Amino acid sequence: MTKNRYEYSVFTKPWKEPTPTLAKRVRELGFDGVEFPLRPGYQAEPETVKTSLPEVAKILANEGVKIFSVAGPADEDTIITCGQLNIPFIRVMVRTPPEENYWDVLDKTKKEYDLLVPLLEEHGVCIGVQNHCDYCLGNAAEMMHLLKDYDPKHVAAIWDAAHEALNGSPPEMALDMVTSHLRMVNLKNAFPVRRTGPEAEDVSWRTYWTNGKQGLASWPRVAELLKARDWHGILCLTAEYSDHDSADRLIADDMAYAKSLFGE
Repeated sequence: MTKNRYEYSVFTKPWKEPTPTLAKRVRELGFDGVEFPLRPGYQAEPETVKTSLPEVAKILANEGVKIFSVAGPADEDTIITCGQLNIPFIRVMVRTPPEENYWDVLDKTKKEYDLLVPLLEEHGVCIGVQNHCDYCLGNAAEMMHLLKDYDPKHVAAIWDAAHEALNGSPPEMALDMVTSHLRMVNLKNAFPVRRTGPEAEDVSWRTYWTNGKQGLASWPRVAELLKARDWHGILCLTAEYSDHDSADRLIADDMAYAKSLFGE
């Protein structure tokens, strides 16, 4: 039997329920594993990572669910714990505060990562940098300013199709830029919505997070481009929707849609 080229993960941010309930939910949705929000208020928190994350991992594993990544701090305790649990990625965003110079932020971040590389190597863990909205590295080009000099087994790209569509280049260009360092792809979708009326002098916008078929990012186009590049890895559906109450229905639909596009 040929191994699938893709593994399907879901970001469990919408669900703060007890871990056994979460594990059953993920299994019933058909995902191979999760990206776990290692954040205050969730089933495991950064302050207790050494004890709480192993417990979460054990309960998930009992339902056949892996932890592919955690969204949390790339600090020593988290790196060591992830290594012990065979969790390959810590997902981060790199913030670029408006009061700081962009290039200074990159230099400071590189110095931080340089110090972590020996620890990442020792424990087999990778920092995955994701493009994000607002004052963060927002697209493939900006991510590669940071990543190009790193071995992708230590510091890699987690490319988000929706944020690229909102903030960056066409997917053909974006994937040309990041493929050398690409180890995970985020699938979500969105479009901008105007907050103010058409006569407003000061126009403002908000982002509406929708299902895979509706936003600016073309999931069919992304799937074809990844297949054409013979890329394989983790596809993470982020379960991020402005209609929070419909998350269960929407993520099930998006999972089926993604699998139809990737032919699995």
